[in-house]
Amino acid sequence: MKGAWEVDSGEHAQNGRHGALRSLAGLAVMIVLVVAITIGLRTFVFVPYEIPSGSMEETIMPGDMVFSEKISYYMREPGYGDIVTFADPNVAGRTLIKRVIATGGQTVDLVDGAVVVDGVSLDEPYTDGKPSYPLDHTALGVDIEYPLTVPEGCLWVMGDNRTASQDSRYFGPIPASSVTGRASMIYWPLSNFRLLP
Repeated sequence: MKGAWEVDSGEHAQNGRHGALRSLAGLAVMIVLVVAITIGLRTFVFVPYEIPSGSMEETIMPGDMVFSEKISYYMREPGYGDIVTFADPNVAGRTLIKRVIATGGQTVDLVDGAVVVDGVSLDEPYTDGKPSYPLDHTALGVDIEYPLTVPEGCLWVMGDNRTASQDSRYFGPIPASSVTGRASMIYWPLSNFRLLP
């Protein structure tokens, strides 16, 4: 009887070790799966950003957290009114957020504080009535003269806070290929939670 008990005890200990190893392996697989899903979502679906400046006020405030989704642009090109995130043309590794005002082939002009695209003055309630004037200074090597025709494959982007935004008036049209997504939602703080147009 004693010998049988000793054999059972040994098998029990061995089974316990195998169970612990299976649990550790299961945990490792779960961690790898979560990391892979997170990377996949950030690469192909959406990226969260915190807004550091007031260039998009009052639409998006400094400190707001937004989701920039990528799915829309798998099916269509960025268009007028989209709020896009894109690679800063002047600072490597930095992402900016602005509104698309004109696309490739359209002509942009700034007349008496109004934005005119293809001869039509835009109705822009999101600017809170702030005027849109050319900036006194442009980025190094950028020369902007109005009216300006946006090159094909490019976008003219501007911040909603027209008196405090370095945008295409500063760095010129941006390549549409530099767009990383469409800002679709403010998710934090909860008091500012809403979908973006």
